[in-house]
Amino acid sequence: MSRSPLPLAALILALLMLAAAPAAAQFFGRLTEPTIEDVAPGVDHGSSEEGIGEEWRKRPVFYRTDQPPGTIIVNTNDRYLYLVMGNNNAMRYGIGVGRDGFTWGGTQKITLKREWPDWVPPPEMIARQPYLPRWMAGGPGNPLGARAMNLGATVYRIHGTNAPETIGHAVSSGCFRLVNDDVVDLYNRVPLGTKVMVLHQ
Repeated sequence: MSRSPLPLAALILALLMLAAAPAAAQFFGRLTEPTIEDVAPGVDHGSSEEGIGEEWRKRPVFYRTDQPPGTIIVNTNDRYLYLVMGNNNAMRYGIGVGRDGFTWGGTQKITLKREWPDWVPPPEMIARQPYLPRWMAGGPGNPLGARAMNLGATVYRIHGTNAPETIGHAVSSGCFRLVNDDVVDLYNRVPLGTKVMVLHQ
């Protein structure tokens, strides 16, 4: 009576899966990698739109929405932030968004506004990137840039950046970044309590 080949086939399959496990883990580990390398804290790559492509530069656009003027709508997939102006018009800003695994959606309000804010990376970020400074004074080279607007009681903000080249990319830990000139413009247009809708599909 011949032995069934099934146990041997199962053993071979198990060995193949075991051998592939590190490769699979490496692949899935890349899902949280940013789409572009971020600039190190303390390095200043500029504040203006000269450092970004035309498609990411601030401009008035036709934008149909039932939200009232003054509402901020963030489209994480398209990587644009819209400030609703009314009459189907909005000011559109190119933004950098959270990388895979750090995107989110929902409605918040601006609860705090700061000019040239200090940067204190949250413990979760320190755990992922232990080489980061525990505190950095506001100014050129600060990853929060020229302005920051906190969203509700979350750790997320709309803020500037020391790396204009990251606009249009998925690079952050969930915050939305604009070039400094644009974040100053937005900051001056919106008060505390502004409604912020984050669209994520």
